[in-house]
Amino acid sequence: MVDWNERYRQQELKDAPHPIVVQFASQLRPGRALDLACGTGRHAMWLAEHGWKVTAVDYARVGIDILKQRAAAEKKKKLVIDARVANLEAHEFEVEPNSYDLVVVCNYLQRDLFPSIKRGTRVGGVVIAVNSMLDDDPDIKPMNPAYLVSRGELRAQFEGWKLLWYFEGKSGEGPQRAIAQVVVRRIS
Repeated sequence: MVDWNERYRQQELKDAPHPIVVQFASQLRPGRALDLACGTGRHAMWLAEHGWKVTAVDYARVGIDILKQRAAAEKKKKLVIDARVANLEAHEFEVEPNSYDLVVVCNYLQRDLFPSIKRGTRVGGVVIAVNSMLDDDPDIKPMNPAYLVSRGELRAQFEGWKLLWYFEGKSGEGPQRAIAQVVVRRIS
């Protein structure tokens, strides 16, 4: 099992927001955003810097502490980030129904969280999700399949929503795991 607190202490993870988040969130009018499994807050910081009121949730206290320190260091920008430590798998954080204009969940898969994400998104709101996929490429390091989506699975989670973007595959050259990306808008 991954010790996320230790990884965050060693600053092993990326700090720039995912390009798909930047591309689509920058086209939206800022409102309330939810960043699930936020880590050290790469998406929460970017969103807050662009006028969003962000709730950021992660299990790793070290990640949330780093996010709070980063936000506090930007005093002049007056970033609005409500950073919370909560175990999503234990359902310690409740996604309030019809509360968010944007929900971001990148590189975190918890299948029983999708119904809450969908209920928590306001009509007209957007969900951006990115997950690693099952991959039979022999050059790719094996990963627990419970944390990988199969072909079409991520898109199917949002059946009945307006599809703004969907991608499955490898996004670059060299050995890398295939990914699934979905950007959807709640229409009812």
